[in-house]
Formats: sequence, C-alpha cells, structure tokens
Amino acid sequence: MNDLFGPESRQDLIRRGFSRRDFGRLAALLTAGAALPFYNESTLAQGLSALPNLPPDAVKINANENPMGPCPEAAEAIHKVVSQGGRYLYNETFGFVAAMADVDGVSREHVMPFAGSSDPLHRAVLAFTGPGKSYVVADPGYEAGARAAHFIGAKVISVPLRKDYAHDVHAMAQADPNAGLIYICNPNNPTGSLTPKEDIEYLVAHKPKDAIVLLDEAYIHLSKSAEPASALVAADKDVIILRTFSKLFGMAGLRAGAALGRPDLIAKLRNYSAGALPVTGMVGATASLKVKGLVEERRKAMALIREETVEWLDKRGFAVVPSEANMILVDVRRPGREVFQALMKEKVIIGRTWPSMPNHVRVSIGTREEMKKFRAAFGHVMNV
Repeated sequence: MNDLFGPESRQDLIRRGFSRRDFGRLAALLTAGAALPFYNESTLAQGLSALPNLPPDAVKINANENPMGPCPEAAEAIHKVVSQGGRYLYNETFGFVAAMADVDGVSREHVMPFAGSSDPLHRAVLAFTGPGKSYVVADPGYEAGARAAHFIGAKVISVPLRKDYAHDVHAMAQADPNAGLIYICNPNNPTGSLTPKEDIEYLVAHKPKDAIVLLDEAYIHLSKSAEPASALVAADKDVIILRTFSKLFGMAGLRAGAALGRPDLIAKLRNYSAGALPVTGMVGATASLKVKGLVEERRKAMALIREETVEWLDKRGFAVVPSEANMILVDVRRPGREVFQALMKEKVIIGRTWPSMPNHVRVSIGTREEMKKFRAAFGHVMNV
C-alpha cells in the first residue's frame, strides 16, 4: 500500500514529521474511507446516535440540524432525480460546482464538492498536519479536526476564545511556528459567536509561512453580520473554506458541501479517498443556491425563534453567549451533563458540554413548537 505515495507525496509526509515506518499506516488510512475511527461525528455527541429508543415525540435539539428541511425547490429536484439513482450522474456534480463558483465569485477550479463538510475537514487535517506540523484550534471549538489530528500523531494546540468569544487570532498566529493547519469556525461552534473579517485577514497575513488557514463557514448563512471569506480564496491566499448544506439549507441527511481553495491546496485533499457523490445531495444543493431570497428568509425565521428563547432565558437569569447561528450556549450554573440528563428525562435532547465550559450546554434552535417544549422542560428542571 506504500505505492499509494509518489515521490512528491513521500517528501511531503517526511516534511510533516512522518517517518517512513508511518507510510504503511497512512496508506491503510487512505483506503479506510468512512471507516476511519474519527470520521463518524456521532462519537462526539451525547446526542441521538448515543441515545437508543428515543420516543417519537422527543424534542431533538442537539445536533444543530435545521427542522425546516430542504426548500420546496430542492425537494422537487431530489424527487425528480431519484428514479435515475442507478447511475452516477457526474454531470449533476459538475453543475453543483459551477453553481458554487458563480455564487462565491471564484473559478470552478477553486471548488471541490463533497458530501457535507466533515469529510474535507478531516482530509485537510490528514493533508497538512503531522507529527511535525501542529493543528491549532479555538477552545471551546468544534472537536472533530482535533480528533483526527490526535489519531495521526499531530500536536493539537487549543487557544481560548477572547472574552468577547471571538477567535484570538493574534494568539493563534503565534501558537506554533510549525503549525500546519489553523482552524477557524465562523460563526463558531458551540458558541455561535463571530470573528470579524479583519481578524481573519490578520491571521492569514501573520500566520506561520507554511500554515494553511481552514475556515469552516458551516453557519455563515445564518449570520446577519458575518462576511464569507470567498475573496481570500479568489486572491489565492493560503486558505481553504468549508461549506455545508446541512445547516441553513436543511440538508443534513442528504449530504452536500464543498471546499473552496487555491487549486493546488484542494488538490491535496483529493489524495485522501474518492468516490461518487450522492446525486440527491448535489441536485438539492444546486437548486437551493438558485432560490432568490432563501438565505435571508430562513435566517430571519431562525433568528426570531432563537431570540425568543434567549429573551426567555435572560429573564430567568441564565446568561447566553451572543449567537448568530442556529445554536446557543447557555450557562446553567451547574454541571451541564446533569442538566442534559435531567432534560432527557423530560424527552428534550440538547447538545453536549465542553470541558473548558462545563457549566454551559449547547442548545440547537428547533421549530417554535420545539423551543416551547424546551422552555417548559427547562423551567421544570431548573425550577424557574
């Protein structure tokens, strides 16, 4: 399996601190695909996958899903293509790439399609970190990339968020002169907080020379204030942007996403598994991109429900980190795991806690009816 690596790839692996003895193990990783031990996000969750036999009326606000589901135009496109599902239909993937490129103002060569954004996140860790190239991430932040880095022996450096819950880009830029990948989730998961555009530009300008900035914009469409960083990709900076249709577009189970980046950077992601993409996800995503006003309409609807919940919590003395995403981080003033367990008995499933903020819980924004049930259960559990 070492034959998977050509001379250039072998030199890159050595540069990142892998020994020649590691090549066989890495080759096995490349052929493992979705069986990689860090690939399944359910290992992170106290959520649905870890909770068998949930009652059908349980409120599931644990995974930052969008209960609106795909828009009608996407659903229609998906329905029409199902009968052709016996074929790979690569042209639909090409059409998705073209649509993404047009929306973001980049060339098609700057877009690589994926089934969601977790896949390219893990591939980026495999491609740019190693025993000699660290992975830099915010704390609290989304943990999947760190798990992948640990698995391949890369050092993980966690940098606390600033007091305003933005990424501390100055500290991240200086965290390690040998950083391979610096991960920014904007808006951040689990806080929903923003990092200003000028801070991201600072990081790109002041990072270690060989480091790549990985911008996870999974929640960007849900924010009224955040600006997509597509211009950095168009300018061929050392940046890869992750996008997904799982959040605002309501396609978590249909799987569609993309990595945007300089062609030579996203080409390195291509080495770490391959295969046809789900045509249902591709046509649904393409249709979603073409619906005028969809982003604004859904953003507004979600924000109204989120702010109703925040106002209710605030009136009862529970602080919430300011959020522009489809989740909130609530200070419950006691171990969050206890609150999670108590709410589960009320048939309300919320998200997990983070070690650096153990008295906070993440709550995804569901439908208005779901959030009404959350408030009732929370009030009962917290005696407010």
